Amino acid sequence: MASSTTTGADASTNSSGLHQTQAGSSSIGTQGTTTSASASQTSKIRTQTATQTQTSSQGTQTEPDQHETQTQAAQPAPRQPRSKYAHITAVHSEAQPSCLSHDSTAAPSFIGFRNLMGIVLVASNLRLMIENAYKYGVLICFRCHDFRRSDLAWGLGLYFMIPVFLFIAYFIEYRASLQAKGLKKRYSTSRQEGTDGQSDEERARFRRTWIIIAWLHMVNITAALGFTTYCVYFEIRHPLIGTLTELHAIIVWLKTVSYAFTNRDLRHAYLHPTRDDRRQVPSLYNSCQFPNNINFSNLCYFWWAPTLVYQPVYPRTSHIRWTFVAKRLGEIFILSVAIWLLTAQYATPTLFNSLATIHTMNVASIAERILKLSTISLVIWLCGFFALFQSFMNALAEMMCFGDRNFYDDWWNSPSLGVYWRTWNKPVYQFFKRHVYSPMRARGWNDVVSSLVVFLFSGVLHELLVGVPTHNMLGAAFSGMFFQIVLIKVTEPFENSTSLTQRMVGNSIFWLSFTIIGQPMAALIYFYGWQSKYGSVAKDLAHLGTEENLAMKILLPGSSPN
Repeated sequence: MASSTTTGADASTNSSGLHQTQAGSSSIGTQGTTTSASASQTSKIRTQTATQTQTSSQGTQTEPDQHETQTQAAQPAPRQPRSKYAHITAVHSEAQPSCLSHDSTAAPSFIGFRNLMGIVLVASNLRLMIENAYKYGVLICFRCHDFRRSDLAWGLGLYFMIPVFLFIAYFIEYRASLQAKGLKKRYSTSRQEGTDGQSDEERARFRRTWIIIAWLHMVNITAALGFTTYCVYFEIRHPLIGTLTELHAIIVWLKTVSYAFTNRDLRHAYLHPTRDDRRQVPSLYNSCQFPNNINFSNLCYFWWAPTLVYQPVYPRTSHIRWTFVAKRLGEIFILSVAIWLLTAQYATPTLFNSLATIHTMNVASIAERILKLSTISLVIWLCGFFALFQSFMNALAEMMCFGDRNFYDDWWNSPSLGVYWRTWNKPVYQFFKRHVYSPMRARGWNDVVSSLVVFLFSGVLHELLVGVPTHNMLGAAFSGMFFQIVLIKVTEPFENSTSLTQRMVGNSIFWLSFTIIGQPMAALIYFYGWQSKYGSVAKDLAHLGTEENLAMKILLPGSSPN
């Protein structure tokens, strides 16, 4: 027993002594039991201390004692004494304006109001859709069309005939290029290239030649537009087919004008290569200089290119992205269906309900119909804009590898009517600026006269595009375009202003004139004129006194209005 006690650790010695005490005597009282328990706890603490000492000696001496950390974490944080709240806080500590006051230092955000207006717009239009469905039912009909077979025949025939006039312009320019080549050889022997050696005889010859070419082009393009207009007005009754046909003729007319003017100046620079002429010819044209640009493939590319301005060379892309084309064509299909549904279900009832009102010249009712038509006409116009300028023209540009696709800018932010007309339809704007406005300014005409001439031509083309297919040359489209000069001058100060508020006022004037005064009123006028000639209005207006009876009879034949 003694060797066991001397060779073991302190914990073993205490443990052996405890066993001996318990086995040797049973008369030990409560004091012995307490002493043995205390010895056992002491041995456990010494064992844990020895183990921690060994662990610390093996490389973890820098780490904090985990046991002590856990012990400290287990202890609750001392409770802070609560401070008594005093009702003396200075809420109004400085002078400051209200959020919407003019002297406010920070402009408030109106995103919440924008969201509210969007919700109100959706809710109000949803109510109109429910009311429309309850009142008229479903007006969509796949077989209900109002065009004749002769309309389709004339439309297809004119579609293939109109480009013929563009190719006639090509042959005129081809013959002029042959003459220019002969004159070039003759002139090269009499003067040094690069000097301004144009004689009076050469100048007179060039002028006589251009007069002949200009008259040939004038007769050609006038015949193209005049013949198409005659056929649309007298042979094609359906407005949609007539509008597409007339639009095609106007596009070809504009392209032919640009083709003639551009080649005139290129021919002059070719025959008389002065320093000024060489500076005016863009370096982009060096890859296809005159007269090498006068060929059939170059003209065909210009015919299909999504532009109205002729250039021998355009910026091109390297390849065609057919996935991009498929997406744009899908957008065209979806938007076309949307326009058809909106027109048949919502615009048509409103237009028919307005016929008797216009016939009786009830000004208050006409104003109400214009306001009611403004929303749906704006949605249809926006769908048409996106389908034409974003989807169709980008798809066509992709298939033609046409690189410059800046067909429009952010016209919806226009602070004036002038900015709108320069940004919403850039192909037309670029045509008039290049071939009408800039030449007049270069010849000394002021801005007002040049702008008047531009809008004069534009008004005539708009009247042809709207009045001829509806068989009503009322002059409303022409007057509306000419009236734009007044609105441009009125809103011009807002365009030049640096104040955000004034530019917002100009933008509001633009939207009011665009959505209320412009499109709805023009739609009512020309729709009434077309229905008076070819619709059932001509025979029903004399017998039906109320607009509701007229609309129900036209929209739902055989039904009786409530």
